[in-house]
Amino acid sequence: MDKVETTSSPIIDKQAVTKKKTATFIADLKALTKVGIVNSNLITTFAGFWLAVYFTNASFIANWDIFLLTMAGTALVVSGGCIMNNWYDADIDPVMSRTKKRPTVTGSISLNRALAMGVFSTSLGLVLLMLTTLEAALIAFAGWFTYVVLYTMWSKRKYTLNTAIGSFSGAVPPVIGWAAVDPGLHITAFILFLIMFIWQTPHFLALAMKKTEEYKAASIPMLPAVHGFEITKRQIVVYIACLLPLPFFMASLGTTFIIIATLLNVGWLALGMSGFFTKNDLKWANRIFIYSLNYLTILFLMMVLVTLELPFS
Repeated sequence: MDKVETTSSPIIDKQAVTKKKTATFIADLKALTKVGIVNSNLITTFAGFWLAVYFTNASFIANWDIFLLTMAGTALVVSGGCIMNNWYDADIDPVMSRTKKRPTVTGSISLNRALAMGVFSTSLGLVLLMLTTLEAALIAFAGWFTYVVLYTMWSKRKYTLNTAIGSFSGAVPPVIGWAAVDPGLHITAFILFLIMFIWQTPHFLALAMKKTEEYKAASIPMLPAVHGFEITKRQIVVYIACLLPLPFFMASLGTTFIIIATLLNVGWLALGMSGFFTKNDLKWANRIFIYSLNYLTILFLMMVLVTLELPFS
């Protein structure tokens, strides 16, 4: 009896190849847009939006369309900035272990395509934010310009102050969220900016300590790579200490918030000062880095929780 030929195997193989290509593209897109950074920025954007609604006695439900535009626009602008960062740093990323597998390094996404994606994502994001308020779009552009031009293209490879310059861009998302509701802003919006601006330096300096040898190899003048760990540890402690008074400028959020925020600040400062007595600087830096992540999550979650009486009608 003759064998019956079947085409099921080629079809299955073709489907498998398609699925693999799709999965690879999604993974490359996540790496290119730095999805972790985008998500963290959206958390602070949401907090800024939420608090603006609260302080202006507005309705969250009545502003749901503005909320979606704000979150989508911010995500696209941040993604655009991250893509541009990957595009520009394609020459030094191969040197560092945490960046050497980026699609702009492996070639899975060409530099020309990455550039086009970065420009498109940024432009679309700014258009969406302009549908909320002009101020929100302008603030977002200022953050993007600082990150792409002043940080990535100018200061990152020249000055140890690159961390402080880059911190401006990471501090604007909560202000974007606020400005989308209240273009006139409020002192709380500026305190949110200061919290994010100050928080980033100890966070990223701790990371730089962990990756010092890689930064040296890539000729990136991060503070620990240029001036050593002792000066870096002093800078980390100084910046953490600058956070101490800020919760008191947000007294309208209530005593519970002030107490928890102060405890978080004091705990972080104590951990920072322990670095002067440690024998393992890298282990200490890792603790500072992990604490900073938990600090930010808890602090901004508390801002939302203590204002849950926000009217939804």
